[in-house]
Amino acid sequence: MFAVQYDRFGGPEVLHLGTAEAPRPGAGQLRVRVRAAGVSPVDAGLRSGRTPMGVRLPLPHIPGVDAAGVVDEIGDGVAGVAVGDHVFGVLDVAKLGGGSAQFAVLPLWAHKPATMSWAQAGAAGSSVETATRALDLLGLQPGMTLLVDGAAGGVGSVAVQLAAARGIQVVGTARVGNHDFLRRLGATPVTYGPGLADRVDAAGTARVDRALDVAGAGSLPELLQLTGDPAAVVSLADFTAAAHGVRLSMGQLAGEPDGRHGLRAAAELSTEGRFTVPIEAAFPIRKAADAHAAAERGSRRGKIVMIVDDAPET
Repeated sequence: MFAVQYDRFGGPEVLHLGTAEAPRPGAGQLRVRVRAAGVSPVDAGLRSGRTPMGVRLPLPHIPGVDAAGVVDEIGDGVAGVAVGDHVFGVLDVAKLGGGSAQFAVLPLWAHKPATMSWAQAGAAGSSVETATRALDLLGLQPGMTLLVDGAAGGVGSVAVQLAAARGIQVVGTARVGNHDFLRRLGATPVTYGPGLADRVDAAGTARVDRALDVAGAGSLPELLQLTGDPAAVVSLADFTAAAHGVRLSMGQLAGEPDGRHGLRAAAELSTEGRFTVPIEAAFPIRKAADAHAAAERGSRRGKIVMIVDDAPET
């Protein structure tokens, strides 16, 4: 198969199209002919070699943990899907990649609804799984108020919508230019940074029951001030969380229950017109380096995705 890969760590320029052995699905898995694959800041961090997990990767490596496509092979024990079905999902997180290719194997998946474009589906999987897992950890109940710090990005924008669908009142932090975007997703927007409690109060929010730190920008003291309880806060990105008594959710890599049930829920909400995957930019797979460069830039609104329509020259 053709695949985006890198055989040394570095900037986006180390990415190139090459050939690789096509994966085969194991028990409980299915293989898709990829139509779109998400690109996240995590992919860029692994490629750069800046993270401990990244430097342990065997090279060459195919990046990407999100993909959507057409089912072409089904592993043992998989029910409810047939060859030719359109699905989206998450690759094996332990392998830290493999989605930016002609074929990919999905252990976590759901049927792609017609209301979800290939680009949206290709970028959805890990954001939906991560947001679902975090919301479950927070023990949210209808009528509660949740603050999402970093609400305009790929995971944050998904968390806002999934929480609202659970009957949660959502306050989301973002730069001023993204406030209208958050309103459209169903959140009350406030600007992030020091003094957050005062801005939340000024926005008319009487209390904050739970808080989700998506940005990892050092906001945990403010989130603790708002909730009054470390158990009411979950971080997805701040590695100092334990020092504050806050849970840092690392998903399957830390042996936590996954949020796979969120994939089907998101598909159903999309069909109902209550969920979308915001796409900031889509690139052809030939422009993988540009896609990674876009994923590395800050202040993003939604997801970066690569479209895999035809076999490119390798």
